[in-house]
Amino acid sequence: MHKLIQRVPGSLRSPGTLLRGIAVGTAALALASSLTACGGDSDADTSAGAGQSSHAVTIGRSSNGAAKETAIKVSEVAAIRAKLPKSVSGGGKLVIGIGALPAGSTPLNYIGDDQKTLTGVEPDFGRLVAAVLGLEPELRNSTWENLFVGIDSGKTSVGFSNITVTEERKKKYDFASYRQDNLAFEVLDSNKWSFTGDYEALAGKTVAVGAGTNQEKILLEWQKKLQGEGKKLTVKRYPDNNSTYLALAGGKIDAFFGPNPSISYHVTQSAKTPNPTRNAGKFSGAGGTLQGLIAATTKAGSGLAEPIAEAINYLIEHGQYAKWLAAWNLSNEAVETSKVNPPGLPLSNS
Repeated sequence: MHKLIQRVPGSLRSPGTLLRGIAVGTAALALASSLTACGGDSDADTSAGAGQSSHAVTIGRSSNGAAKETAIKVSEVAAIRAKLPKSVSGGGKLVIGIGALPAGSTPLNYIGDDQKTLTGVEPDFGRLVAAVLGLEPELRNSTWENLFVGIDSGKTSVGFSNITVTEERKKKYDFASYRQDNLAFEVLDSNKWSFTGDYEALAGKTVAVGAGTNQEKILLEWQKKLQGEGKKLTVKRYPDNNSTYLALAGGKIDAFFGPNPSISYHVTQSAKTPNPTRNAGKFSGAGGTLQGLIAATTKAGSGLAEPIAEAINYLIEHGQYAKWLAAWNLSNEAVETSKVNPPGLPLSNS
């Protein structure tokens, strides 16, 4: 994460730069696992290779309305677990790093409304992957910087914390992708305009964006192109999200360009207000020539990325992946398959 450009989602700075929903208390956090053994697994695979034990992972637990609480059943897959390094499988735990301190980012990772459960898109997915591997998920919450220190030292097995794949990071880490890294446009529900991926659609529009962010960089590039064509794009910046949404509701701006997860969350929160909004289209956080990807992050050469990618692909194939995304209103960030060390944000831009 560099200091010149904030990347959200998949931020190359702290995920705390995203829309904050719930502040994290200063007391030590008691993280409760939502992984419990159960039987009668209707979602779980019963074909050869799936283990006998199954688990239920509660998605959106204590989410304070950010997600639809959903119980998802998962079978342990012994054939995938057998590919784990003995140092991990022998301990019986998957130590998952989350970089949500000092304050979390709704809906990605934050302390739930019970003031103790680490909830969000990322912790929930870590729990699902651990279930496939037949391991107990041990979530360790830290600052963004200490998340990587934990991976480097081997104290943390894998990071699930909205981490973007970059070529710079691939020098030290192995990745297993599981979500698209997207930006999005938010408009009033009454506004029928949509962004289809072509910057020409922004001609004549007034768009708000966070100062110093990756999306600001992209928007200013589009503004320059439109100016070269004799067209106008007005860019506005407000001190906080509340001011931005007041401007949107009052018709002072046509759209807000921000992180897709934050916008998806706000759309759900605004649904029953006098000024409901909608997602008017997404754009890759890596720019127009590369689809940015969020990935599970492991120490390079640890042997963990491959079995984790297999576990993710198992969840994709058997439907639990789609249910997880739907519960958090992020179906528009789905990937078709998990890839190990896919192309990342280039060195020139990371």
